[in-house]
Amino acid sequence: MHILLVEDERKIATFVRRALEEQGFTVEYVADGDEAYVRAHGGQYDLIVLDIMIPGRDGLSILRSLRDERNAVPVVLLTARGALDERLHGLNIGADDYVTKPFFIEELVARVHAVIRRSSGESLSVLQADDLTVNLITREVTRGGQPIELTVREFSLLEFLMRAPGRVLPRTQILEHVWGYDFDPCSNLVDVYVQRVRKKLSPRGEPQLIDTVRGVGYRFRSTRGSAP
Repeated sequence: MHILLVEDERKIATFVRRALEEQGFTVEYVADGDEAYVRAHGGQYDLIVLDIMIPGRDGLSILRSLRDERNAVPVVLLTARGALDERLHGLNIGADDYVTKPFFIEELVARVHAVIRRSSGESLSVLQADDLTVNLITREVTRGGQPIELTVREFSLLEFLMRAPGRVLPRTQILEHVWGYDFDPCSNLVDVYVQRVRKKLSPRGEPQLIDTVRGVGYRFRSTRGSAP
């Protein structure tokens, strides 16, 4: 999943970015409000973590513009402690949640997960297809009851494919969502990682769940019980 992080305090941004990437999110970081608005306006993000007090356009101005444009991307505001008016105003103009500074990084990550679950309509935090189960909270993966160890990026790739069962996902779209814009679209990263995930999901010759669509990309097989 793809997150835009807007925060001008470099130390905070570094901690937040690292924590979110450890959870498998792809994070783009900007420190300026004008650039943040351009990216938020033109990009496709699953969530924005938006500091209110930033150089250029402030966070509330960016949020208001996005909502005026009917852009429903989930937004978690970062606000100063005691700034009740800002928090109320932010929620009234369309923020999905807020965290006050200073904050525990675990709280921010938990709120990000909660907002994404709410916005996607998920009632469960588990994806399932056939005998494959992926827990998005504990990040545990099992097949036939046997645990499977995936790296952070492998987990993100599998989650992205499983969220769209039966749909063909082009390589460039997979690269953008799982690795971000900084990677060369001509890279064979997607193919390499798909092969790794396939091998880990079928250690004893179990049926493959990820199809190759020649010349386009990949498709997770639509099976009864796939979710969401």
